[in-house]
Amino acid sequence: MNREGAKTRPQRTVPGARSTLLYARPGIIVTVDRFTVGRTSYRIVDLTHLRTTRGPHDRIAVRAVVVTASMIGAIGLLLGFSGGLQRLTAEAYLILGAVLLLPAALVLVGDRWRPPPYELWGWHRGAEVLLFSADDERQFGQVTRALLRAREVNRYGGLADPLASADPWRPRR
Repeated sequence: MNREGAKTRPQRTVPGARSTLLYARPGIIVTVDRFTVGRTSYRIVDLTHLRTTRGPHDRIAVRAVVVTASMIGAIGLLLGFSGGLQRLTAEAYLILGAVLLLPAALVLVGDRWRPPPYELWGWHRGAEVLLFSADDERQFGQVTRALLRAREVNRYGGLADPLASADPWRPRR
C-alpha cells in the first residue's frame, strides 16, 4: 500500500522472459527488462511517456545562415542609404532577389548534408531525460521499436504477443 492507502501493483517478474534480447549493437542493448545506452542503463518499468522528436539543427549550418542573412541585410542597407538602389537596372534587381533567397537555400542544403538527429525522450523517475539520439533513421527506428516491444512485454505480463498466444473461446456446435 502507498501513503494514500491505495493498493499498488506489485512488480511483475516473468521467469525466463527477462533474458530476452530485443536489440543489440555496440553501445546499445534493449532487453525485456533493461535499456542500456553507453554506460547509462534504465529499467523498462521506470520509463514512461516516450516520445520521439528531431534534435536541433547543426550549429555550423545555423551560423552560415545567420552570417549570410546579416551580410545580405547589411549590403541592402548600404545600398538603400547610399541611393544605390535607385540606379540599379531590372537585371540587378533580379540578381538581388536571387541573392536574398540564399539563406533559404543554405537551410535546405544544410539540412540535407547534416540533418538534425533523431531523439527519443522519456520520463524516468519523475524527470524528462534524453534516452537515445542517433543520426541514422533506420537504427533509431529499430531501437525505438525494440523499446516499445519491451514495454508491451512488461505491460502484458511477459506475453510477447498476447492476442496471438490466446486461445479464443468457440462454442461447440
